[in-house]
Amino acid sequence: MLRINEIFYSLQGETSRAGLPTVFVRLTGCPLRCGYCDTSYAFNEGMAMETSAILEQVAAFAPRYVTVTGGEPLAQKECLPLLSALCDAGYSVSLETSGALDISKVDPRVSRIVDIKTPGSGEEAKNRWANLALLTPHDELKFVICDEADYQWARQQLLEHQLGAICPVLFSPVAGVDPGQLADWILRDRLDVRFQIQLHKLLWREDRGR
Repeated sequence: MLRINEIFYSLQGETSRAGLPTVFVRLTGCPLRCGYCDTSYAFNEGMAMETSAILEQVAAFAPRYVTVTGGEPLAQKECLPLLSALCDAGYSVSLETSGALDISKVDPRVSRIVDIKTPGSGEEAKNRWANLALLTPHDELKFVICDEADYQWARQQLLEHQLGAICPVLFSPVAGVDPGQLADWILRDRLDVRFQIQLHKLLWREDRGR
């Protein structure tokens, strides 16, 4: 049994899967409170669902790709068997996680999209650095950049931990930050990262379930 905030079909707006039609399974609850959070409605809103019912709703969309997100999906222990069940059903599954919780028990078939929280998020202290040793080229790391200080901090982590040698690294501007400025910084410093903008917000603004 899991507490589910919403299940919906949309285009993936982030990561290397951006633009792909995807079913999103958003779980309720998150132990973090990032200053830029755009899914605070998932902190408490949701309904209890059996894994079988979740799989039935997902199957109704006949998707190839499924993303399990939050909130923080790993805050619910039953997220792990849900991920495995989705993989068993033949979907290409990704997990969007805050980077604050242990990812070691996530099914290896799942692509783990792991945040590294910058100082601008207000949750830098929650980063679980031990997760870095668990990542494979099948996974991705994401930095949400709030300002130039965040960018310089993220650049330092990228170089110090040689993150580009572990898995793809994503730099994304927080909503309201000039994306062109972040792009200029990346090009100036010749960083080996993927620049991304949240595609779904360009298409549908702040609509939920999109």
